[in-house]
Amino acid sequence: MSVSAHTTSDKLLPPLPALRKKMQLFMTLLQIVAVLFLPGAWGQSGGSALGVVVEAKNITLPAGSKAVLPCHSPRMVWTQDRLKDRQRVVHWDLVRSSPEYSVERVLDMSPGARQRVYNGFNKGRISIPSSAFIDGNFSLIINNVVSTDKGVYTCNLHHHYCQIHQSIQIQLNVTKSVRKEKRYWDGEKTVFVVLLGKSVVLPCVNRRSLWREGLQEDQQQVAHWDFQPPGVRPDKADRLVDLYASGERRDYGPRFGQSKMSVEEDAFTLGDFSLSIAGLMPDDKGLYSCHLHHHYCGLYERRIFRLTVGPPPPSAPTTAPRIFKNDVPEPRTEVVEGPRVVNVILPEQRGYFVQHLGYFLATFLLLAFIVAVVIVLTRRRKNRGLEYDLRRSDRGNVISGGEMSIDCTELRPCNQDPLNSDYKNNLLKERDMTKDCNRDFDGKLWK
Repeated sequence: MSVSAHTTSDKLLPPLPALRKKMQLFMTLLQIVAVLFLPGAWGQSGGSALGVVVEAKNITLPAGSKAVLPCHSPRMVWTQDRLKDRQRVVHWDLVRSSPEYSVERVLDMSPGARQRVYNGFNKGRISIPSSAFIDGNFSLIINNVVSTDKGVYTCNLHHHYCQIHQSIQIQLNVTKSVRKEKRYWDGEKTVFVVLLGKSVVLPCVNRRSLWREGLQEDQQQVAHWDFQPPGVRPDKADRLVDLYASGERRDYGPRFGQSKMSVEEDAFTLGDFSLSIAGLMPDDKGLYSCHLHHHYCGLYERRIFRLTVGPPPPSAPTTAPRIFKNDVPEPRTEVVEGPRVVNVILPEQRGYFVQHLGYFLATFLLLAFIVAVVIVLTRRRKNRGLEYDLRRSDRGNVISGGEMSIDCTELRPCNQDPLNSDYKNNLLKERDMTKDCNRDFDGKLWK
């Protein structure tokens, strides 16, 4: 009789809390190492004074050729507001929530046009100072306040040339009680509670030079090129040229005086501040940077070019002319290989080597951590497998020894003496003897 034991396979346990804490601690340490070794985080704060780097390239040219370092920006195109072309606009809007939600344009004004009031009832009653674009005071004056003036007023300033938009909200409530008249802040906007029939001034003041006239806007637009020879720190770079929107130009050093370097005279008209370098020499190798500053609009951009001067191109081989019988020389074509330009993005950080070292260390630590985790998990799995084999062998012994016991009945030979001598033959005798033996065995088994 065979007995089979039912066994269940053990399931993998989830990661232990201690292991999870270790992983979280390692990730925190990894972030700290990345911050310490990667100077990219420092470049964000240190580069704001020099401007945002919008382009970086590697340029390699042979000696004796001409290099053109591109520097284009359509936002630097100078369009002075001499014709009052309404590049600056202020308008007040009113939002009513009762009895029905509605938005109404109260008035608008630009430097080249008079203020325009949209509702005939408000003409002569609502206005803003005529000197708004001179002193930056765009406050809304409401005389003889009525109940329909209640709502949320929005002062909107738009500068289409600089693509700048600013707004401020003020809520106006009307009351008939003098004691309820007040002014407070509700967490989102200023609230004025004004007595019916009185006058109120909703403030909107912005004295930035961007919104005022009478300033030298052309003096606030500057472009300049810097040159940093190999091994020289960025703060020790040489200034090559300064360009102003007013037409003023300042050249530094003999390079521009000898016509070796040049920038287009109409740079601010076309927005093209590219630097041309003629007759490249090994001394021209280094880092060139184009700085564009638009103080009027708040624009600060920087473009970096690493120029490498290679060997001069090989001269074309000269061969003696071939004379034919008809004295007509064979036309000769010369193939001149042009300069090869390789554009590669340069990092803007100073410590380029330190940055790659940080990447390597962070990757190495991450791989070491993964290998350690795999080794620990493998050893724990082997230990659990060994314990399971031991428990299984003990369980098998218990099942085989104690689950079911069968008394082995000693079989004794049946009495083979002739019980009845009346059997006709030996076959009948053996059948009766077998039945008697089986009956005795079954009786003992069921006991």
